[in-house]
Amino acid sequence: MQLKHKRVLVTGADGFIGSHLTEHLVHLGADVRAFVYYNSNNSWGWLDDSDEHVRKSIKVVAGDIRDPFGVKEAMRDCDVVLHLAALIAIPYSYHSPATYVETNVNGTLNVVQAARDLGIEKVVHTSTSEVYGTARFVPITEEHPLQGQSPYSATKIGADQIAQSYFLSFDTPVATIRPFNTYGPRQSARAVIPTIISQIAAGAKEVRLGATHPTRDFNFVRDTVRGFVAIAESEKTVGEVINVSSNYEISIGETAELIAERMGRDVSFVADDNRLRPSNSEVERLWGANDKARRLTGWVPQYADREGFARGLSETIDWFSDPSNLRRYKTGIYNI
Repeated sequence: MQLKHKRVLVTGADGFIGSHLTEHLVHLGADVRAFVYYNSNNSWGWLDDSDEHVRKSIKVVAGDIRDPFGVKEAMRDCDVVLHLAALIAIPYSYHSPATYVETNVNGTLNVVQAARDLGIEKVVHTSTSEVYGTARFVPITEEHPLQGQSPYSATKIGADQIAQSYFLSFDTPVATIRPFNTYGPRQSARAVIPTIISQIAAGAKEVRLGATHPTRDFNFVRDTVRGFVAIAESEKTVGEVINVSSNYEISIGETAELIAERMGRDVSFVADDNRLRPSNSEVERLWGANDKARRLTGWVPQYADREGFARGLSETIDWFSDPSNLRRYKTGIYNI
C-alpha cells in the first residue's frame, strides 16, 4: 500500500508528533484529514503554525477521541487511520488517572470499533516504550514483558491490548507502532529534552531536573514520522507490534551535558524533588531493538548513534532558541 492519494485520518494531529506526521503526509501526496481536540478558540494546535500549503491541503475535524460517535464520523470514507490521540504526560497521570483510562483506553476502543464497522483498510495504533518499564534485558525487543509502572503506561498497555484484540477477534487490520522517547521541535516542556533546552535558552544558570541516572533511547521526530509511514504502507505489519527506536542508549545526565555543550552554555544541573517519579515508578533503562522494523518495513533510523543524536539535538535546539518559539513555553514553571 502507498499512502499517496489515500484518504488518511490522523488522530491527535494537533499535537507534537501528529502535526509533524500530518505535514509529512501532505508532502507525500496523501488526502489528509486531521482530527484535532475540540476547543472554543477553534485552535488546530501546532497545525496553526504549518505552512499555508499544508493548512489548505488538509481537512480539519474537531472532536474528542472519547466520543465514539464523533470518532466514527471523522473516520467515515477514510482508507487509513493513524491513531495518535492520547494523554501522554506521566506526572499528570499520577494526578488524574481516570482521564487516562477514558482517553487512552476508551479512545482506542472507539477507533478500532469504528474501523471494524467502516471497513477501514489499515489502522496504525500508537504505543510507547514506557509499556516495557525498566528493561529486563537490552536491547528491548517486542517480546519484552510489559510493566505498568505508571498509570500512563498501564493505560497504554490496555490500549495496545484492545487494538490487538480487534485484530485477533475480528481481523481488523491493526498494526501497533511502539516509538521510543521521541524528541524534536514542538515537543511539550514536560519532556526532558525540551525542558533542558528551554531553561538554558531562557538564560537559566541552574537547570532543574529530576533523576539523571536513567537511560533512554531517544528517537528524533523525523525518524518517528517515517516509522508511521513505513508501518502503514507495509502489508507485513498487520497484527504486529513494532518498535521504532534509534538502538542507542544514553543517560539523562549525559544528555543534559551534551545539550549544554552544543548550546555553548556553562550551567549547573540541580535536582528538583518535584520532578522525581515515585521510586518504583521510575523507568530506569530503555534501549530498544529495531530489527523487526527493518525486517518488515525497511525502516532504519537516520538519526541513530551519538552522531545522529547530536544532529537531532542541534535541530531541536535551533527551533527552541528562536524567540518566537521559546515564548510559547513557561520555562520557570515545572510542567506536569
